Formats: sequence, C-alpha cells, structure tokens
Amino acid sequence: MGEEIIRVRLPEGNEVIGIVDEMLGGARFKVICRDGKERICRISGKFKRKQWIRQGDVVIVKPWDVQANERGNIIWKYRVSEIEWLKKNKFIE
Repeated sequence: MGEEIIRVRLPEGNEVIGIVDEMLGGARFKVICRDGKERICRISGKFKRKQWIRQGDVVIVKPWDVQANERGNIIWKYRVSEIEWLKKNKFIE
C-alpha cells in the first residue's frame, strides 16, 4: 500500500495549536496551547454549528488582539488522520 497524501491545515501568523483541556459551557473551553499558555477559547459563529468540540480534541486557536495571553477563538478542529500526520511530522507530541 502506498502512503496516503494528506493535506493538513497548519497555523498561520499568530495562530497556535492547542488541546482542549476542559469544557466550560456556553461554547467556551479551556485550551492548553503549544506556546505554553492556557487560554479560555470560544467557538467562532460559523464553526459552532458545524463541529462538536470535546475534551482532548486538537484545535487551532487564534488569540484575541486584546488579552492575547488569556483569550482566543477556536477556528479549526483536526481529524484523527490529521493528528497522526501532525505527530509524525513533530508538530505535536
């Protein structure tokens, strides 16, 4: 079997990869980000109706312009095959 080619969205600009640590309710989550910060993140409007986010999911977080170290928006959720690709290419552990 040949290796499957996967197109994976990577963080751009100030976006960071994070793992959902806790569900806080009201479409808000505590996310531990790869830059060492813990942020309270919400799901952006168009994304809210399309995806279910659970504890342990790997996501892309876009920090807010104000309170960038404490708050952010979840803008992408990775699927299982994408997470495996990220681990293989050392983007996450």
